Amino acid sequence: MTIATAPTASLTRTHDVFNQSTPRVDVNLFTTNQPLQDALRLHAPSLPLAGLTALGAEMGSAEMATHARLANTNQPQLRTHDRFGHRTDVVEFHPSYHALMGAALRHGLHATPWSRTDTAHAHIERAAGFMLFTEAEPSVLCPVSMSYAVTPALRSAGGNAAVWADWGKGLTGTQYDPRLALFSQKTALTMGMGMTEKQGGSDVRANTTQAVPDGEDAWGPRYRITGHKWFFSAPMCDAFLILAQAPGGLTCFFLPRVLPDGGQGAVNTIRIQRLKDKLGNHANASSEVEFIDAMAWRVGEEGRGVAQILEMGTMTRLDCALGTSGLMRQALGIALHHTRQRSAFGKKLIEQPLMRNVLADLALESEAATALSIRLASAFDHKDKSEHEAVMARLLTPVAKFWVCKRGSAFAQEAMECLGGNGYVEEGGEGVMARIYREMPLNSIWEGAGNIMALDLLRAVRRADTAAALADELAPARCAHPALDRMASALPLRVDAMTTEAEARRLAQDVALAVQAALLYRSAPASVFGAFCDSRLGGDWGYSFGTLGAGVDLDAILARALAA
Repeated sequence: MTIATAPTASLTRTHDVFNQSTPRVDVNLFTTNQPLQDALRLHAPSLPLAGLTALGAEMGSAEMATHARLANTNQPQLRTHDRFGHRTDVVEFHPSYHALMGAALRHGLHATPWSRTDTAHAHIERAAGFMLFTEAEPSVLCPVSMSYAVTPALRSAGGNAAVWADWGKGLTGTQYDPRLALFSQKTALTMGMGMTEKQGGSDVRANTTQAVPDGEDAWGPRYRITGHKWFFSAPMCDAFLILAQAPGGLTCFFLPRVLPDGGQGAVNTIRIQRLKDKLGNHANASSEVEFIDAMAWRVGEEGRGVAQILEMGTMTRLDCALGTSGLMRQALGIALHHTRQRSAFGKKLIEQPLMRNVLADLALESEAATALSIRLASAFDHKDKSEHEAVMARLLTPVAKFWVCKRGSAFAQEAMECLGGNGYVEEGGEGVMARIYREMPLNSIWEGAGNIMALDLLRAVRRADTAAALADELAPARCAHPALDRMASALPLRVDAMTTEAEARRLAQDVALAVQAALLYRSAPASVFGAFCDSRLGGDWGYSFGTLGAGVDLDAILARALAA
């Protein structure tokens, strides 16, 4: 009788694994990002960098990469009822989600500009931190961004000072507290939003949710809310700003998840119908909800709901541009990391002429996105004291949201291609690229897609001061490049003459490119500025990444992108 034996290792091993890149982890995302450092140096030269250096190390760590992977692969789960049949409306998250949220709040990404006494560069410092965190994991930043955006609406003269007085400490708290509990019992609070409905989408004036007056208490006029929200993010936040039709028109309301109720803490009647099954953004819970006689308090006057959300939208649209810029930088970093290790046809990929052109082109796009996004953040720091900065905030918010976010998806696809098939898989370190690719379209859609941004731009340019302010913004780069001079001369005239919606997208594109070029002249080496102007403004470029002209100094651009 012959007994079969297991084959020896030498017979089963067919090959050794080599020529595979390692995961891009344990890298300081800030100290290796020269474009971001130079953008900060331009706009906030006195800004201390120790906090961003620490954040860059934490967000680039293997630990955070693991949390990001686990939070996305173990998606939030809706539990509408407990095992006894009681309605609960709870969303359960993986522990890694809470670890990421804890880090975001600990670094103040939800509230730093509202909690600091030294506010000279609070928005720009927070913006840089937001970009660094996005490189690690963007999904959890949805409630962080919304918490950042609602604070001005609550504490302003036209908001709800009484609510802010009770909630302000929690909304600026940095010790994350995921419990479902009364606001006064928590170490930190987060806010979500509920604006759009099935029938209306971006046209919030079509909302049908009804708000019926229900008396008044310490938080001001109280209402009963009945209706629904088609996108309600994120449902486990402590409170939400929503829109509903009051007797005086569309109005903004503060709707807590746990009611004060004399300190007893009854749960508000927010019924979570289901979670959205999204293309990306998997760690974050986006939901559909119904309100059944839910209790809410008015924010501002009746009928001013649109004005209130436009103010909040300005803040979250900044975050869309920042988030996309961060994702671009992460995708570029992964592509550079991979091509420095992977060999093909006898050379490292990064040494191949075609690949060098692609990588340099991506580096230009990433740096330009960073420059524009940080410039917008700097306008937020100074818009209350400078008319020019106020105009720039108004103008560049829709421009940056439109252009940077539009470029994101094409950027991610090209960066993924640098990794070949490895970039298309979901597992391992390189699986981050697939996650980035799925995430990219969100910032272009969320808080107003391209046409909404174009309409916002039209509202901005119809003000008499916009053309002159744009000319002043571009003036420091006058005579630096012929193509930029031509565009800079034409743009103010186009702004003054803009009358039709159909031209607004093209105007947004050109304003973005001109401002990016002018910023690169001030913050980047001549090799970067010249290549950007030659390609994006001068037409020495094809219709895809990797088509930079023959005179471009690829070595200098790549050396800057790779700087440690």
